[in-house]
Amino acid sequence: MKYFFLALFLLCVLVVGIGGFRGQLKSERPIEIFPDMDVQDKILGQADSHFFSDGQGSRNPVQGSVPHAGDDGVFPVEFSEGRSGYYYTGAIDDYFGNGMPAELGLDKDNIEAFLRLGHERYATSCAPCHGATGDGKGITSYYGMAGIANLHTKPRETTPDGNIYNTITNGKGLMGSYGATLPVRDRWAIVAYIRALQTAMKTDAAAVVAPSEPSTASN
Repeated sequence: MKYFFLALFLLCVLVVGIGGFRGQLKSERPIEIFPDMDVQDKILGQADSHFFSDGQGSRNPVQGSVPHAGDDGVFPVEFSEGRSGYYYTGAIDDYFGNGMPAELGLDKDNIEAFLRLGHERYATSCAPCHGATGDGKGITSYYGMAGIANLHTKPRETTPDGNIYNTITNGKGLMGSYGATLPVRDRWAIVAYIRALQTAMKTDAAAVVAPSEPSTASN
């Protein structure tokens, strides 16, 4: 037993001799068994940096960056947080509404560009799950993702526009929320593009079902 205490004493002396006492100041860098990210390759605020040619660690915003808000409180890009009204929530009183909000300012001159925006945002955020045509057979369906909505079934065709917007904003079921990543206008553009997909599918289906007109040939 005495050899155990002797070995323990020598071990403690060895640890203190190498590591020192807690709080003891040393000129050399201490040995860190568990660094816990105490030392990181980062630039502190307002600190110099030899990485950039101008020697400044603080950088200007990237060209094309959109400010969160201007000095006058006007938001150039709306994300609907904490705001009310059909444009921001998709609801009118206690019910989801239908139709595009007046705030979008849609007319015959800009509707094509609006649908093109919806197509771009749908292809990026929606098509991986719902498919390029909205049939629910996106790339994720081939990797075990089940229960993806087919946007051409009757429940989805009759769903109010505001409800679709709300689902994009807040998510539903396995679908996550896009309220923090897609601006309000982009969400409504996706709703409009989904309606265009549904209309196109109905038109194609009607063309297949409808009998063709008999042709007349002259002898």
